[in-house]
Amino acid sequence: MLRTKIAVFVSGGGTNLQALIDAQKSGLLQSGEIALVLASNDKAYALTRAAENNIPSAVVVRKDFATQLEYEERVKEVLTEYGIELIVLAGFMSILSENFTSAYPKRIINIHPSLIPSFCGKGYYGLKVHEAALAYGVKVTGATVHFVNEIPDGGEILLQKAVEVKEGDTPEVLQRRVMEEAEWVLLPRATEQVAKDLQKGR
Repeated sequence: MLRTKIAVFVSGGGTNLQALIDAQKSGLLQSGEIALVLASNDKAYALTRAAENNIPSAVVVRKDFATQLEYEERVKEVLTEYGIELIVLAGFMSILSENFTSAYPKRIINIHPSLIPSFCGKGYYGLKVHEAALAYGVKVTGATVHFVNEIPDGGEILLQKAVEVKEGDTPEVLQRRVMEEAEWVLLPRATEQVAKDLQKGR
């Protein structure tokens, strides 16, 4: 059976992309294949990871377009070109509008570094999530993989994993623990799950 073609959307270092590449190599990700890495800036180290693993990549920068609509239409063109069926947002910093998300119902997944509904929604990304968790004093945080809809972090939850907050944690230390113990575990697992479902539904 043909594998589900996946595009991974990135903006920075691409550690979650690396987790997906490793999962593909180990056979954990077998129902889908990473057919494209799409970056929101041409300096993203994730592009180097893609090149080192012979994965095609594209760069589409929001500020190169007059409107969000034009930007998203270009992204759609690139996805069509590569026959993409599933989109994985892996540290992607550009917001996607309802016009875009509604074109791919239950075909876009995102990893968020908290246990949704805590510390999520507009303005909660990257270190800010961990800063908020520590400021609030929670004893447990984690990560969530969810479907993407028009509401930031508002789509149906696929998988969650809890991570302990330890005394003396800084946002950076906590961020690293959440990545290692939750994000890099959950994202490949959820990607395989959705890729498999899409394969069956063909």
